[in-house]
Amino acid sequence: MRGIPGFKRLRLKIWRRCSLVLLLLWAACWMVLSALLFLLHRSVFSERCTDENSRRILARLCLDYSSGALTGDLCEDLCVAQKLVYKHCLYYDRGKKVIQADWRGQPIILKSKKEVFSSYQHLSMLEEVETQDIPEAEILLMVALEVKNVLGLELSNNTMGPLWTKRKGPRWKAQVASMWSLLQQEEYIYFSLLQDFSKHMLRIIGSCGHFYAVEYLTAGHAWHKTIFPLENVVGPSLAGHRSKVRAITDIALSFLDMVQHFDNDFSHRLHLCDIKPENFAIRHDLTVVAIDVDMAFFEPKMRDILEQNCTGDEDCNFFDCFSKCNLKIRKCGAQRANNNLQV
Repeated sequence: MRGIPGFKRLRLKIWRRCSLVLLLLWAACWMVLSALLFLLHRSVFSERCTDENSRRILARLCLDYSSGALTGDLCEDLCVAQKLVYKHCLYYDRGKKVIQADWRGQPIILKSKKEVFSSYQHLSMLEEVETQDIPEAEILLMVALEVKNVLGLELSNNTMGPLWTKRKGPRWKAQVASMWSLLQQEEYIYFSLLQDFSKHMLRIIGSCGHFYAVEYLTAGHAWHKTIFPLENVVGPSLAGHRSKVRAITDIALSFLDMVQHFDNDFSHRLHLCDIKPENFAIRHDLTVVAIDVDMAFFEPKMRDILEQNCTGDEDCNFFDCFSKCNLKIRKCGAQRANNNLQV
């Protein structure tokens, strides 16, 4: 009988060792898999978001400018005067390009949903008639229809001013073609229409063809304890504990102000469906700014997106926006169940 407890202790010891070995093996496999995924992601990213690739894209942009295919108020500085200078690539994903540049001593960001100008849908009207013969009223109508399609909102022609400020001139055809490529980018429309009404939206500086320039701001990152690197805005002289606490408080209040602003200050609520630190930035006055609004939708379009067929609540999730599934009719509710603050 005395041998039985000893046998149990031995079996328990072996079981613990086996569990430890299995745990270590699992951890090793996880680390190897993570490393492989990281290397794969890095190789794909570096293959696309490189200086060589970015310079080639801008060179192609300038080639199209010199041929008269496109134009913009920044083309001359980029392609001729060399006052807009490439710095480095910040982001590349499925054609979307984000580049940091220097414009007359000022850091800016160049953005485009696609690399090449010819990748955007061509406006057939430019080939069917002489461009100079197209009435501006007709162009404004086309702009309004495109904005309605993108935003899901009915807007008057008077609202289209920020999107079409050009007048007939020697590069009229290139102006219309360039405008049409910009109107196919949801972010450009949001920033253009809302920048004069919201301090929480990026400011557009100018454009060249399908690339548009926005202000350069300090973006957030998940690994920062305070989300944003405060030393970039408060400065070394104000980097003490009390200054940081005050800055964090101001940023938090600005976040709340932005949420309230997007909920109440437009004709329809503006929903943000991709909430992560990298999609926001701060100005030097600690105002929080939405810098990536690819997944932003006004209420009418949000309802259309959510109202889909479903078999459970999990079918009613659209990134960070979700609703509830009505199992009786097997359809998602059009009303969003969460809000921007809850995300």
